[in-house]
Amino acid sequence: MKRVIRIVAGLAVLVAGVVSADGVASASQEAQAGSVWWQPCPGQPGRSGSSSLECATVRVPLDYRAPEGQSIKLAINRIKAKVPRGADHLGSLLVNPGGPGASGRDLTEFVSAGLPEGLGERFDVIGFDPRGVGGSEPAVRCVDPEVYYKAPRPDAVPRGQAEERALLDRAAHYAGQCGTFWSWLLPHLTTENAARDMDSIRAALGEEKISYLGYSYGTYLGGVYATLFPQRIKRLVLDSIVDPTAVWYEANLKQDRAFERRHRQFLAWTAANNSVYKLGSTQKQTSFAYYAMRERLRTQPVGGVVGPSELDDTYTLAGYSDRVWPAFARAWSSYVRQGDAQGLLDIYNKHGKNDAKDENGYAVYLSVQCRDARWPRSWDKWRADMTRMHQKAPFLTWPNTWFNAPCAFWPVPGGQPVNVQGSKRLPPILLLQSRSDAATPYKGALEMRRHLPGTRMVIDPGGNHGVSLGGNQCVDGHLAAYLRDGTLPKQDVTCTALPAPRATDHMMAEQDPLPLLGILGLL
Repeated sequence: MKRVIRIVAGLAVLVAGVVSADGVASASQEAQAGSVWWQPCPGQPGRSGSSSLECATVRVPLDYRAPEGQSIKLAINRIKAKVPRGADHLGSLLVNPGGPGASGRDLTEFVSAGLPEGLGERFDVIGFDPRGVGGSEPAVRCVDPEVYYKAPRPDAVPRGQAEERALLDRAAHYAGQCGTFWSWLLPHLTTENAARDMDSIRAALGEEKISYLGYSYGTYLGGVYATLFPQRIKRLVLDSIVDPTAVWYEANLKQDRAFERRHRQFLAWTAANNSVYKLGSTQKQTSFAYYAMRERLRTQPVGGVVGPSELDDTYTLAGYSDRVWPAFARAWSSYVRQGDAQGLLDIYNKHGKNDAKDENGYAVYLSVQCRDARWPRSWDKWRADMTRMHQKAPFLTWPNTWFNAPCAFWPVPGGQPVNVQGSKRLPPILLLQSRSDAATPYKGALEMRRHLPGTRMVIDPGGNHGVSLGGNQCVDGHLAAYLRDGTLPKQDVTCTALPAPRATDHMMAEQDPLPLLGILGLL
């Protein structure tokens, strides 16, 4: 979650609640259009300099089983459709970039401006910060980021009991800090409550039905919303899809394997361009060069900052987007071949460095994932599973383990995930997925399709995370047809992949990752 834009919310509107048969409150069906008090976002002209971004807040119950009790605030924003309400207006499109922990308000302008065939002018595009995130109140933070993220951090791949214990103590400390500050809030930070919050937003907007575009974790949030409120959905687009049956410990193990495959694709690409980077002409040779670099950083961190864990953080982005491959290979080559470390410092500062916004995202990520489902409380199981996985997938297994390890100590127990499932009341659903996606592996998309019948999948043969609005006209054409009038392909479709990135030996020729990757919850 880099380059987050802060947007100040306007005044709050109370969303009334009604209690269903199971004792859980749902959003009032009596909210009137215009009940949200939209105001210009103070001091924030928007990513593109636009002044059309408007902000507001929606008040929701902390606990939907006690709707008259304590409430919290959700920060929302919108780019209003240019066409008036009527035949050409397509209603409200809620957007979520994933995480959990990413700010949906940062996605609004990107989607509104990027929707193909002028559809951004026909939707009110609504971004929201889920409970605990960004401009919503309260915003969860557990540690001082300047202390917690001070580089170089301990190597994520422990050597011996002492190093493992230090990393374990770090994870336990983070969990304890979150419990100290947020014991009243943590039990209520779940995907199910985030989905109920979405319906509260729908009611406050005065919409009978909403459309939704969710990326990454946002696809799981969309699946849960579809399960709880199938009658409230007009269009549902899930891009880069989470396996709803692997929430969440198993999902991370599957992610380790997928990132290993994607990392090897990067190594193979670097080898294929050995005339430029001179790091080896085979994947085996480039792999040796990469891990030799990582080993050297353990004792000689670049600039006293970039050690092996910082290298892991940075090069994980290469699993999300091949657009960074030329710059990342160039920085690596300059360090290995010429002893020039500036490139590594530059890409770390741009793509790997963490700050207060990231700490908020991380705190919410853990709060939701640790609470959504049960995690092993025995560290012996973690160690055994990760030791086996590290032999097969050394690139991400231990970094991913320590990222999630606070869940072994979380101060509130994990719950029972919502059983994502379809309903006759659901409209047809569009799924978008790349074949070699590392963060949300392809098999997970097949599981989501199995649980939500009546879907069609559009497949990008590449491996980038977040396939829509990224330049693939085939993918965006199907997205446009579906959002416009609900048209789905008659069967699953595989589009032509975008061209592979072009190797370059000039740092100035770096291709930035898709703008979307600056918004998605890359966690």
